[in-house]
Amino acid sequence: MEISRHLQNIRPSYIREILSAAKSPDVISLAGGLPATELMPVQLFAKALQSIVDDTDLFQYGETQGYAPFLRYIDETYNQSSGMSSVVCNGSQQGLDLIARAFLNPGDKVVVEAPSYLGALQIFGLAQADILSVNQTPAGPDLMELESVFTLYKPTLFYAVPDFHNPTGVCWSLEVRKSVAKLCQHYGVTFVEDIPYRDLRFAGKALPLVSSFYKEKSVVLRSFSKISAPGIRLGIVSASSDYLTPMIKVKQVSDLHTNIPMQAALMHVLKDKEFTQHKASICSSYKQRYRELKKTLSVLDGNGCCFDEVDGGMFVWLKLPDIDPMVLANMLIKRGVAVVPSSVFYNEEHKVPPALRLNFTHSSLANFEVAIDKLRQELESISASVK
Repeated sequence: MEISRHLQNIRPSYIREILSAAKSPDVISLAGGLPATELMPVQLFAKALQSIVDDTDLFQYGETQGYAPFLRYIDETYNQSSGMSSVVCNGSQQGLDLIARAFLNPGDKVVVEAPSYLGALQIFGLAQADILSVNQTPAGPDLMELESVFTLYKPTLFYAVPDFHNPTGVCWSLEVRKSVAKLCQHYGVTFVEDIPYRDLRFAGKALPLVSSFYKEKSVVLRSFSKISAPGIRLGIVSASSDYLTPMIKVKQVSDLHTNIPMQAALMHVLKDKEFTQHKASICSSYKQRYRELKKTLSVLDGNGCCFDEVDGGMFVWLKLPDIDPMVLANMLIKRGVAVVPSSVFYNEEHKVPPALRLNFTHSSLANFEVAIDKLRQELESISASVK
């Protein structure tokens, strides 16, 4: 049996593959978007799971849309407007897949930022969409370029990560958020807002969701992986019923429903009075780790490297001199350091600037100095070889 044609054109996830190597105790991983294992609220989950064991109805088949009390909690917590509702997914990654399968036909135009989240590029590629990239600025997407793409190509949707973008860490300004909403509204483009890192802010003030300025044709993807535990695989897609109903139909075909007992357990965790302190502790720890990585990266100042500061999230986007980032990443993994090269975050047709995505939330503070010193050595080795 042959592999389907649309799957043959999908590149495997470099990040998922590098994580296998990064699990070795001899490797310092700055690669995956992993939360700190030691900060996961394991005890809160233990208490939550114990509290639901006697509710046998939770262990039966459930509704495709999700566990009703959990959905009510989501509506109340996020102040969802009238006409908006949610479906619970196996992580927000499945939510993105539901969007693509429900609304994209082969050849439909989809706009993404350049660079963009690798998982989104794979999903849109699997849907055989025509992916159009818009360059990113420190404040968000290039608005003139975005309007030009909207005008010329009339895309179906615009997918973006406005809060602590993956991979660059950029957080859109308020002006850009309002402008993007106006452009999407003017050109009738659906806006898909992915916000897995929004709760990981450790500096500055939270800004309104882009979708809050364009509620009628927006879809919001929320993840609980970054603030609780990624292994539970729970996420939320929120949208109007016009958008949600087709996605629920796809999910019925796909997996019937998401794990009901885990939805109930997560609701208990999120409502626990200790969870607010848990989130504050995460942000405090990540702020400390970011500051340590930032200090350590100063040793690269003389090697043609630079990065823009971030106010939250999980990543630093380290811009490199004119070298092949994939070659550098392969050299580093041989020396026990895992990073992600910029090339995996771009559409194949796009010119890729040399950069590395560095994660600061998973590795220990002590490992940053070791990892960055090895990076410095490899950069100097490359520089010496071309002189």
